[in-house]
Amino acid sequence: MYEYIKGNVSELNPAYAVVEAAGVGYYLNISLQTYSGLEGGREAKLLVHYIVREDAQILYGFLSREERDIFRMLIAVSGVGGNTARMILSTYAPGELVNIISSENAGLLKNVKGLGLKTAQKIIVELRDKIAGIAAAAGSPPEGAIPAGGGGCYQEALAALTMLGFSRAASDKTLRSVIKARPDITVEEAVRQSLKQL
Repeated sequence: MYEYIKGNVSELNPAYAVVEAAGVGYYLNISLQTYSGLEGGREAKLLVHYIVREDAQILYGFLSREERDIFRMLIAVSGVGGNTARMILSTYAPGELVNIISSENAGLLKNVKGLGLKTAQKIIVELRDKIAGIAAAAGSPPEGAIPAGGGGCYQEALAALTMLGFSRAASDKTLRSVIKARPDITVEEAVRQSLKQL
């Protein structure tokens, strides 16, 4: 229903922000990541996720599309509500969370207040494949997955392959093996070599 709200920040604390737009003050639940980005600013544009329950209508606000995308993935996992997802995103930056899920580090994920090991494992099982697309878009592939020097090439080549119509998962797997074999490869050559294998 709402894509974003842009206006003056009339109230801000680590848990919520009130943004006034067209004379209406919108109360948005935010993570610590978004709070840090808003601190000291008078005007803000927050991407929104709107949740309607029997007893409440709740707005969540995000400074980045990446954070909102991860939030939406998290709340799609059974047993993870909006407040739990916000707590996870307050504990870990989106890039860190992508790395934790990609590397299947349930021990680190369960450090989030109120999150048990079973729920952490469930999040990892349900999101590890979906999160790869966000890792690529964020420019933060899982640590150790791309050889030193191959990161920039990887991002450009992956974008090119997906624009050509290949699935992100297949492109990612092929590209990783190509760059692992030749860390100094150019973007064009990485795409060519990948096309031969796809």
